[in-house]
Amino acid sequence: MNQKKHGLPPEAYEKIPADQYQPYIPKTESITELTIKSLVYGSIFGILFGMANAYLGLMAGLTISTAIPLAVITVAVARIFQRWTGKTSILENNITKTAGSASSSLASGIIFTIPALFLWGYKPGLLKITLIALAGGLLGVLFMIPLRRFLIRNEHGNLPYPEGVGSAEVLVAADAGGTQAKNVFYGLGIGFLYTFLMDIIKLFPRDVWVKIPFIKKAHLGMNTRPALLGVGYILGLRIAIIMVSGGLLSWLIIIPLIGYIGGDSLTQSMIQLVQEKGDSVTDLNIAKMIWDKYIRYIGAGAVATAGFITLIKSIPTMIASFKIGIQQIRGRFTNNVEIDRTDHDLSIKIVFGGILIIAIVLAIIPTIFDFSPSFWFRLLAAFCVALFAFFFTTVSARIVGLVGVTSNPTSGMIIATLICTSLIFLALGITGDIGKVAALTVGAVVGCAASIAGDTSQDLKAGFLLGATPSKQQIAELIGVLTTCFFVAGSVLILGKAYTFGSPELPAPQASMMMMVIDGIFDKNIPWLLVFSGVGITLIVHFLFKLPSLAFAVGVYLPVSTMVPIFFGGLIRKVVEKRCKGDKNLINKRREGGILFGSGLVGGDGLMGVIVGLLVIIQARPKILSTDWAGSFSILVGLAFFCGLAYLLIRSTKVAKKWNK
Repeated sequence: MNQKKHGLPPEAYEKIPADQYQPYIPKTESITELTIKSLVYGSIFGILFGMANAYLGLMAGLTISTAIPLAVITVAVARIFQRWTGKTSILENNITKTAGSASSSLASGIIFTIPALFLWGYKPGLLKITLIALAGGLLGVLFMIPLRRFLIRNEHGNLPYPEGVGSAEVLVAADAGGTQAKNVFYGLGIGFLYTFLMDIIKLFPRDVWVKIPFIKKAHLGMNTRPALLGVGYILGLRIAIIMVSGGLLSWLIIIPLIGYIGGDSLTQSMIQLVQEKGDSVTDLNIAKMIWDKYIRYIGAGAVATAGFITLIKSIPTMIASFKIGIQQIRGRFTNNVEIDRTDHDLSIKIVFGGILIIAIVLAIIPTIFDFSPSFWFRLLAAFCVALFAFFFTTVSARIVGLVGVTSNPTSGMIIATLICTSLIFLALGITGDIGKVAALTVGAVVGCAASIAGDTSQDLKAGFLLGATPSKQQIAELIGVLTTCFFVAGSVLILGKAYTFGSPELPAPQASMMMMVIDGIFDKNIPWLLVFSGVGITLIVHFLFKLPSLAFAVGVYLPVSTMVPIFFGGLIRKVVEKRCKGDKNLINKRREGGILFGSGLVGGDGLMGVIVGLLVIIQARPKILSTDWAGSFSILVGLAFFCGLAYLLIRSTKVAKKWNK
């Protein structure tokens, strides 16, 4: 039990067989875990965080991971109410975090799709949106159950799962203390203050961009968010390089190539689109518009292909997981199979039964697919939901293992779903508004499933490191979906009525893009050349260069400004470890300090993001400075703050001279 005094062991970050990893709470020890108290706390937190994330996604087109902020808040609330509710165990706190974090994932699937229905003039009711979130959320959790052994257990050391590791570190730091435990809360405070200065005070811009000379339309940008720097340190340099390489391909090669081929006519059309959007006409905004109108299709093709490769590679292990589940069922009847507490999943019967029930409900009850009276059409739509939800839960759970939930390209997976579903409907002669609305509804359910699969995998990773019981976490995740789906759906409707989807106050950029994709397919003007270009890129990267194609494809799809700070985070970790001159114990100490601080940065950034969302919902966000208050020096101010943040990250890895004593 000595390891409790020092937090997670070094093996939590190393590539070793899962059987050799000793969790924080030993598998032979049973402590309080799944309780009414933990579920109530988790549900309340989930509702608040889900509503805030819904606004952020509708306003900015992105959501933030709530795993680490929830871990911090869970510990704080448990201590505040300890006098009345009794002491809370670390695994109880883990259940609270698990139940609460489900909400942010549901928000992603809904906000990226449902507003498109309103933009078409079709106004779904609260019940319909709630059922979409409920069906997608439950499917995402259920499909993740047989994947846990493959992605969490067997891939230990290969897939870092940054938010999972970070939230586990927060819980351990609060439970055990230790010489470096303060780094989590130090990073949390720095990340919170930094994001406050950036998003509330507007002291410096979130994005810093520079024009690359001599290359037409080429720009290199960097998002100064602390979460991305922290994620980069947690991931390490190799994956960071692969991801930033995908971003550089898009922004330094493909965008200039498109600009060169399109010439002045393309530039004029992009200028018109920039003006319609209400932005100033600059070379950077023109390049961003090219990325929005062209690169997203290339990236979606790349991500979908990389996901398909990932699925094929994982099929043997998934089959093995199903076989183990069946053996466990038989073992319960014959009493000859003993399962470790830390390896106990919900029964495979619950998985198959739950998926079947959801599919039947989607087909029989017309509420979700209420635009068609045909049972057979609803059955086809339900089949598409199950098929693509299975596929993209696998893809999503692996992607977030590399880049984290905040950078999960959910919209890319939804686009791939929309393309495939729309083609199926068109092939069967289903056209017009019925086909469009059906395709988008399928995409909404699949988006919720893919999003929550990523969240669930982070939670299960934290549980693996802590020594939690997987089946109890899976129950908590299911309850989290059940208790928050109504409130997430309601907040989307409230925001839509208050601001109007598509307005400057609530642009809903991702949903507008989904509408454009579906219109393009049904009107037969989708740029297939771009989609298949993305397919080709992934195939070349995977088969010719033998690189992790999914990490590269995510880099192609996401803005390069997201990849650059991740690269710097990974570079800092590499330099810090190099300076240890091969001293393994010192490497472990410095790595632990940096990961704890980086986890805090992710949590502080996310916590401030949630607060910003809540302030906007209640219309109380202050306006202090404008983003361009420093004029031409804004870039320098942003870079100065980011460099200061990088310096603090390096400082967090310092250890006392007598660290080995």
